[in-house]
Amino acid sequence: MMKSLSLAFALLAASSTAFAPSQNIIKPSALYMSEQDAVRSEALPFLSRPPALDGTLAGDAGFDPFGFAKSESDLMNYREAEVKHARLAMLAAAGWPLSELYDKKIAVALGMDPLLDGHDRVPSLLNGGLGKISPAYWVGCIGVAAMIEILGTLRMK
Repeated sequence: MMKSLSLAFALLAASSTAFAPSQNIIKPSALYMSEQDAVRSEALPFLSRPPALDGTLAGDAGFDPFGFAKSESDLMNYREAEVKHARLAMLAAAGWPLSELYDKKIAVALGMDPLLDGHDRVPSLLNGGLGKISPAYWVGCIGVAAMIEILGTLRMK
């Protein structure tokens, strides 16, 4: 029992360092053949490292092939947008199967007709049935998303 607890603790301690930000900044060393090679991207060695990606962020390997992040503020804006999109994707990945499981129960509790089709599938572009959803719902969804985005933008200023 004690051995398994110590092993679990050792594995947790070792794996937590994978998520810590990098403390070392990439500096040219004597191993480079020329100054031009010293500023190459680690992710794409045939491209030069973008100036905003200096290795201070966790997981920064210099990947910006189209040069979107021209400054550090651009980089932080793109980073926040990426986190928002990832969180939204995680919510959608959890929400889709949950809506198929609980749609009938919630609809019965609220005295409404279930939106699932005969095969218990959620209305979507792939499954069909989007005509069952009121356009007011879509306007409300877009309105709520716009409000969240506006409040987030105002909070950053």
